[in-house]
This record gives sequence, C-alpha cells and structure tokens, in this order.
Amino acid sequence: MGFVGGHLPEIIIVLVVILIIWGPGKLPDAGAAVGRGIREFRKASAETREAVRRATETETPGEPPAPAPVQPVPAAEHEPASLPEGPSSSSAS
Repeated sequence: MGFVGGHLPEIIIVLVVILIIWGPGKLPDAGAAVGRGIREFRKASAETREAVRRATETETPGEPPAPAPVQPVPAAEHEPASLPEGPSSSSAS
C-alpha cells in the first residue's frame, strides 16, 4: 500500500494548510502541545493499566472474596429498647 495506507498526498496537503493557517512561528508550539497531550494520555493509560492489574492480582479467579470477621456484641450492651409510655388501649372507653 505504501506509507500511511497510501494517503501521503492527503497528509501533505493537510500539513501545508496547517502551515498556512498557523504560520511557521506557531508550528513548534502546536507540536509541543500535541506531544504533551500524547505524553499525558500514555501516562494516564499506564496508571489505569496498573490499577487494573493490582485489582485483579488480589482476587483469584473462581474464588469468592473472604467475608470480613464478625465481632460478637457483649451481652451488657445488647439490651432491648424499652417502649415509650403512652395511652394504653385498655384505658380507652
């Protein structure tokens, strides 16, 4: 096919139009901005890849996660709550 899938003439035309619009003075700034964007994208994708790797590393496939241990409640702290006093149904006539 050739360089870039045979679309070299189209790429050259686009680059010439960009050079005409921005001029030769702003072209290095635009290139630096594109480079920063690509670098930040690669860094974010590497961080995401690492987070996924760590998350999948802690769990083994086919095995459910272990439940958290349950702490027993002391008997003295676990008393039933008293009902509020109010009009009783037997005194209504």
